[in-house]
Amino acid sequence: MLTVPEGRVTNSLLYEGKAKQIYTTDQPGVLLAVFKDDATAFNAQKRGTIQRKGQVNATISAHLFRKLTAAGIPNHFLDQPEPHALHLSQLRMIPLEVVVRNVVAGSLCTRTDLPRGQVLARPLVEYFYKNDRLGDPLLNNEHIALLGLVTMDELALIRTSALQVNEILSNFYQACGIRLIDFKLEYGWGDQGLTLGDELSPDNCRLWDMRDDRVLDKDRFRHDLGGVDESYQEVLARVLKL
Repeated sequence: MLTVPEGRVTNSLLYEGKAKQIYTTDQPGVLLAVFKDDATAFNAQKRGTIQRKGQVNATISAHLFRKLTAAGIPNHFLDQPEPHALHLSQLRMIPLEVVVRNVVAGSLCTRTDLPRGQVLARPLVEYFYKNDRLGDPLLNNEHIALLGLVTMDELALIRTSALQVNEILSNFYQACGIRLIDFKLEYGWGDQGLTLGDELSPDNCRLWDMRDDRVLDKDRFRHDLGGVDESYQEVLARVLKL
């Protein structure tokens, strides 16, 4: 059972997703995100547990959000009151998953028949409608305009930010001896305008060892590769060295 950290008094559970519980606090506009050890894949058709995943994902996210803050990327991170929890600024979330790809992997293989591991000439930015009932479908710019999710000017801001995040994180992970294959971002509106939200962890990033392309992310759970707990801990140890 998860323990809610002490500190800012929690008022109520606002939302529970596959990976986190979000609580209100006694500070207006401040939320408490409690990261879970639960693991899901394939739209929750596969379920399991990764030992200490909540602590790993919260700590890696906090570390990377600090790096992005230092680089001038607005994000919702405030502090880390406990190993498995973060205080976050409340955002009005945009129902888009923004995926940046540097190397062909995952669904890009099945949609394009390109070989897994092919390095892309330039980063590819894709948008998915964050809607569980519809299975989070891939959208193009015209779909986004049709649904009224954001304006085209706002979408351009999102794309620019996502590419900036990609450059910062790719360089950081390279220094850790890790290739950033692809990753998912979510954005919302807050006091800083367009603001990066959600998390940055092996749950929503594909990470391969630079020496041998060994998988270090949640694909180990998705595809029963074994060594899931150890891989998450390895990523954490490498990240915290820089």
